[in-house]
Amino acid sequence: MNDAIPVTRTTDHGTAKLMPDVDRERAWLLTVDGAPQSYVDLDEPAHLEFEYTRRLGHVLDVVAEPGRALDVAHLGGGALTLPRYVAVTRPGSRQDVVEADRGLLELVSGHLPLPDGADIALHAADARVWLENAPAASADVLVADVFSGSRVPAHLTSVAYVGAAARVLRRHGVYLANLPDAAPFAFLRSQLATLATVFEELVLIAEPGVLRGRRFGNAVLAAGHQPVDIAALARLTAADAFPARVEHGAGLREFIGDARPVADADAVPSPVPPDGAFGIG
Repeated sequence: MNDAIPVTRTTDHGTAKLMPDVDRERAWLLTVDGAPQSYVDLDEPAHLEFEYTRRLGHVLDVVAEPGRALDVAHLGGGALTLPRYVAVTRPGSRQDVVEADRGLLELVSGHLPLPDGADIALHAADARVWLENAPAASADVLVADVFSGSRVPAHLTSVAYVGAAARVLRRHGVYLANLPDAAPFAFLRSQLATLATVFEELVLIAEPGVLRGRRFGNAVLAAGHQPVDIAALARLTAADAFPARVEHGAGLREFIGDARPVADADAVPSPVPPDGAFGIG
């Protein structure tokens, strides 16, 4: 049983709280302004509690042969859940984490130590500004999981932003994003159309109930110039406690429909989630 004490701190962008999990000895839930952001088990860094995080992890598992080290950039820090996952599943990986909230980075790094040997550099910076100044062709994977409050910021949704992301990726690289939406999916469809201006291969992963318009939820997008292993990805997502569907090809083009790419001047944040939309998956 975890008898640790919760930690609360007012950070640059809100009130962050680290709460121990009573059922796992060294596991912690991070909330910001009351909304769950990350879950970390210090004894099992490969444990991914949130459903959408597991789906991001599944893509990370299939982008290269198992155990191969990767250069990964993470936009959005949280409790560094995915950087920890990569550090233990792909030892030797070099990772950069970009988080606009310096106080949150200090809270997490001060209370939740990283796995031994992890090569993870922390950057307190705006995600787009950092991307625009990062070395070209320097990352194998770029993971975007950035929220201001409970919404993806508008300046991280445009064609110019996607171009900056593509510049940082190597030719074989994969862009991953966690995006929330609900039917009729105006935001999600526009984001897929925006990614399609740069990347030839697109994949959407989401629960069937979300795709059928029954509820608000997270969708994971993967984009690149080369296809990922769809069969392996579908097997992994289908085996989860809450199975997800993998959409690509003609089905995904039909989903995008007449959605148009987003220019900076027209960019808007992701929709406001309904009360209670987000919790531990």
